[in-house]
Amino acid sequence: MNDIKQIEALQAIAEAKERQSAGTSKRLASVRVSPGAYLAAASLFTFTSALLLRSGNNAWALVAVAIAWLLIPILAFTDRIIFDGERLTRRGIVPSIAQLLFGSGWRLNLLDFETVETSAVRTLRRGGSVRYRYRSQIAGKGVQFVFASGGKSYRRMVRVLFPLIHEDKLDGRSRDLRDYLVEPRSLEKKTKLSQLAPANVLAGAATDFKLGGKKIDEESLSEPTSALRVEKANLLRRLANELRVAGRLAEASEAFRRALNVIPREAWLLYEFARLLRSQASANADARLLSRARAALHLASIRAGGDANLLALIGESTLECGDVKRAQRVFHKALHIDSKNLKARFGLADVALREGKLAHVIHHHRDAATIAAEKSLALYARREADYYARLNDDDEYLGAELRRINLMQHASRVRRLAGAVTNAAILLALVGGYFDATLAAMGWSLASSALVTWLVSLVGTRFLSTRRKPRLQE
Repeated sequence: MNDIKQIEALQAIAEAKERQSAGTSKRLASVRVSPGAYLAAASLFTFTSALLLRSGNNAWALVAVAIAWLLIPILAFTDRIIFDGERLTRRGIVPSIAQLLFGSGWRLNLLDFETVETSAVRTLRRGGSVRYRYRSQIAGKGVQFVFASGGKSYRRMVRVLFPLIHEDKLDGRSRDLRDYLVEPRSLEKKTKLSQLAPANVLAGAATDFKLGGKKIDEESLSEPTSALRVEKANLLRRLANELRVAGRLAEASEAFRRALNVIPREAWLLYEFARLLRSQASANADARLLSRARAALHLASIRAGGDANLLALIGESTLECGDVKRAQRVFHKALHIDSKNLKARFGLADVALREGKLAHVIHHHRDAATIAAEKSLALYARREADYYARLNDDDEYLGAELRRINLMQHASRVRRLAGAVTNAAILLALVGGYFDATLAAMGWSLASSALVTWLVSLVGTRFLSTRRKPRLQE
């Protein structure tokens, strides 16, 4: 009888483990990792195969080509980041091998996220539209996950994952993606229904319409008509932000203009319009638009009233526009309204760091650690405070960190130069071979040397990007 009970108990435990593993393997969203490392490896093996072929090692050249164009694409295709509702996990052939060799895998619980940062790279500009490629980086507990836009999987990951992350962990661009990233077809339908002019027509339209006008005269309109106009303006505001995130800047500007004509004193609308102006200034390298973005942010801070969350976001955007003093005032205003506003604390720490005031940086990070809403944010703020405290107290550690940062900057410049020289040398080797064998040999030699330099600088940059641990004093 005892044996039967033990067997039943073991079966129950096995079933419970199966249910648990089934629950944890549930896949809500999945996206491929950023393919930069795989592309670099494929390029390296392709170049190696060319050198082997030139030296007469045809068999090894074939092996290198097979690795570059068969094996590496398979590794890249299977390397994915999966979100199951509770944690991010990196799965695939390469992560599995790394886990076997080093005993640790890429896994990060949702509550352990510390920062979520998204960068945007302009890949194409045409008329009033810009094609953005977004690159999102999630970090926590020494683990980083990086994935880039390029299809439905990225949009699904953003829509599923980002709304579950605490507001204080998201930067401004990640917040925009969370709220306004939509499918292209849906956006196209909304644009047609709003009857916006085509982008090629709006690209030449003037963008210097006035801000800060008066409210609509509600007494001259019936209440239903006034409410309908305001509701339509709010719909245009959302459409404008969706167009801005999609890179359709000219159409976004027109949608913002229509919304501002109805609700010109809405602080959130002014803030979002300022972010559009900054995007246009960056895309067109226009200092006048950047100045107008700063002015719109200043007006939004005046209209924000007692909205501390909006003021903190305005301060972040003002700092991105390079207006440090005004950003500092906005952050102080937000803290005066809400002393537990974490974004404002981090913003003031960033301002102090730009001004070289390490004591203020430490103070703001320690204050942020005491008011953080989640444990991971408190740990992140405390770790930053400890790091800058070491820099402030230990001159030897400060000198070592300055040397590390300088070396990392030099390595980055060398890597970019070596990459350009490698491409030029390969072109010289391919074209010069038709004229003179000496030119081809010179090109291959130069390309080999530049490629080795590029690899060394790449490894050096990765190594130097990690903060050094201070030496323990005896």
